[in-house]
Amino acid sequence: MPKYYPPKYHDSKFHCPHCQVFAAQTWGNLFHVSSNSRGVNPAPGMEYSICTHCSQWSYWYLEKMVVPPVSTAPPPHGDMPKECLSEYQEARAIVAVSPRAAAALLRLALQKLMSVLGESGRNINEDVGNLVKKGLPVLVQQALDICRVVGNNAVHPGEIELNDTPETAHSLFDMMNLIVEDRIARPRQVEVLYNQLPEGARQAIEARDKKTGP
Repeated sequence: MPKYYPPKYHDSKFHCPHCQVFAAQTWGNLFHVSSNSRGVNPAPGMEYSICTHCSQWSYWYLEKMVVPPVSTAPPPHGDMPKECLSEYQEARAIVAVSPRAAAALLRLALQKLMSVLGESGRNINEDVGNLVKKGLPVLVQQALDICRVVGNNAVHPGEIELNDTPETAHSLFDMMNLIVEDRIARPRQVEVLYNQLPEGARQAIEARDKKTGP
């Protein structure tokens, strides 16, 4: 899935918080009319950016976006299961304030995702081991274990101090989306395309596989 570029002060391009499109941004200063003068003066620290795709305005104060309120974490994958979506979104909302709490929420989201993937959801470590036995790619296994280990540290502090390394918590959002992409989105896409093949072609494939099967 494409990389997410969060809104960043004076960046020429980022993912718009309004339309979610990666688009060019134009910047400008805000001004105000003083009550005891007729002059128009700059509003200290106040600026705006305008998305060239949707033409919506965002407002910044002291180099931080204040309207609309926006998370710097990537949005959930379009195929993120509803069972773990609320935890993911809650983690996005608080990651800037508490990376540790966000990581703990993502661990809970991962636990619920395990159930969606056909595992028990009771012990993430055992669930990952079962998926490995079923042929889980190493890349996805590592992403799962990153979420599991970092999430465990958030609940039971150990060697990873998330409030000192917030970028570690931010990386968990990418890991969750990678897992959903590989385990849910890609198989679903292949299934849809396969079912669109002519029936005769699908029957021929099934007959071939019966001949080459064990």
